[in-house]
Amino acid sequence: MAHGTEELGHGHSVAAWSAVLVAILGVTVLTLGVCLPMDSLTVVGAVITGVSVFLGPVLAKLGYGVKGKK
Repeated sequence: MAHGTEELGHGHSVAAWSAVLVAILGVTVLTLGVCLPMDSLTVVGAVITGVSVFLGPVLAKLGYGVKGKK
């Protein structure tokens, strides 16, 4: 357990929550595409999940991160 007084703010930002929610949506679509053998749904889910990897850092650089201006 850390005894520091500085709040790190892990995940408490618009950038983090947006990335996580888009990742959950992408994995859900991807899972449906695999379970219901639909190649197009699988590809769409994979693309959405891939976008979520870049969404958090991009939003953080735009000021929506933990120490952002917005």
